[in-house]
Amino acid sequence: MLRRLGLASVALGAIVWSSAAGAQTEHGRFARLAILRPHDGDTVDFEAGYIRHLAWHQQAHDPSVWYGWTITFGDRQRCFVYGTFGHAAADFDNAVAPADDERDNVLNVTPHAQFVGNALYEYLPDLSRGTGVPQPTARLELTTVDLHSGAANDFEAALGAGRPALAGETLWYRLVAGGTAPRYVRLRPRATLAAILDDRLDQPPNGLDRLIANTTTEILTLRPTMSLGLGGK
Repeated sequence: MLRRLGLASVALGAIVWSSAAGAQTEHGRFARLAILRPHDGDTVDFEAGYIRHLAWHQQAHDPSVWYGWTITFGDRQRCFVYGTFGHAAADFDNAVAPADDERDNVLNVTPHAQFVGNALYEYLPDLSRGTGVPQPTARLELTTVDLHSGAANDFEAALGAGRPALAGETLWYRLVAGGTAPRYVRLRPRATLAAILDDRLDQPPNGLDRLIANTTTEILTLRPTMSLGLGGK
């Protein structure tokens, strides 16, 4: 679905998977996330164009589920995040009609927005509570954690030790491509903003500060009309 940025910038964008790849399942461990910043004064046209592009995916019989969120709280306020989850690695080799996909993207989306992020992630079930495919709740907490070089093993070990204490859906992913590593993202879907603010028990274990170079937390709002296939979730 959206501009192909090359292997180093592979992202969670909107690609159409072939019928041979099959529908995305809860067993696939890979996810894609991408971020678009609408041009100033162009948000209305961007959203209309993105919805038209989703219609192209639907008409192309895309079996993937596409989530769409707007960043409500964070330095990237009003940016749009889209993602798809639960994919096998082979899915990414089986795009359908990529030329038509790109043509429609260039026609409807890229004139109105700029890509500011595009990445592949691997779900980490041993650190998480959930299936790796987030529930389509009204709100989503997105935490991005950049580690110091060489800290990944200790970080994952600490999160794994703290997993029994997780009280709600908490999904950890490791960056595979599309950014600076080692990087991890955590998704916490919640029904309300109050649930995110009140639920502080699901924070990473203490003692990880020495491993972490930077942490950013943003709160996103689900955009059902800018999503595809959530009815089956």
